[in-house]
Amino acid sequence: MLQNIEIMSTPADADAQAQAGGCCGGGACGVPSQAATATSSQSFEVEGMTCGHCVSSVTEELSGLAGVEGVDVQLVAGGRSTVTVAADAPLRLDDVRAAVSEAGYSLVEH
Repeated sequence: MLQNIEIMSTPADADAQAQAGGCCGGGACGVPSQAATATSSQSFEVEGMTCGHCVSSVTEELSGLAGVEGVDVQLVAGGRSTVTVAADAPLRLDDVRAAVSEAGYSLVEH
């Protein structure tokens, strides 16, 4: 004999499931599991970039740092460009400075 079962969930239930790591642990229900990682985003100013090749060089060097998930560059040719780096944890300033320098540019420090 088949039975129809209706399961109701409230926002409080979803919060409790999220705290517990998700209902199934896989996030398929829309509730993230504890295994999901948060992304840290940091922005830096870089001097000396003038073109797309400059952007590619800086992006390549920063992408090589451990934990980096993405790099976005807002080019200001001949001025201070904004570079935003998404990573699984905050990056060390020394590592960012070294990567930017390796690409041939200067990190603006405040």
